[in-house]
Amino acid sequence: MSELIVILNVLIILGMLIAAVMAVHFEKLLSSIIALGVTGIFAAAEFLLLRAPDVAISEAAVGAALSPLIFIVALKKIRGGDDK
Repeated sequence: MSELIVILNVLIILGMLIAAVMAVHFEKLLSSIIALGVTGIFAAAEFLLLRAPDVAISEAAVGAALSPLIFIVALKKIRGGDDK
């Protein structure tokens, strides 16, 4: 059982690293914001795996939902809805 948890832990960390690199690599800001949200989802999954459900719920609400939403709204207001 612990072997499965270690494998799942490595996969989640790897997914988080890939999403973070993609957030930096993308040229379009909207794509970077979405990749940042995916990083937050992986972080919430990692907290669940580490048996910290309260922190996982907070990370899912703030890191995966609220922060990307605020960034998207700010991007739309700055560019007038045009994503270049």
